Amino acid sequence: MRHTPELSTAHWRKSSHSNASGGACVEIADHFPGIVPVRDSKTPDGPALVIPATAWTAFVQTLKG
Repeated sequence: MRHTPELSTAHWRKSSHSNASGGACVEIADHFPGIVPVRDSKTPDGPALVIPATAWTAFVQTLKG
């Protein structure tokens, strides 16, 4: 059984590549060992994806490459 983390007190941050007008941005929450919560900044009360940290790292490295 998977455990859904409590995200109500998460500190969310936007990508450093986000534009100043608040366009299509994603936010992530730090300090969740082994996972990276991700949400749409335009819908902060909406659902969040919870991605394994290893998959997130591979995703970011691919984008940088």
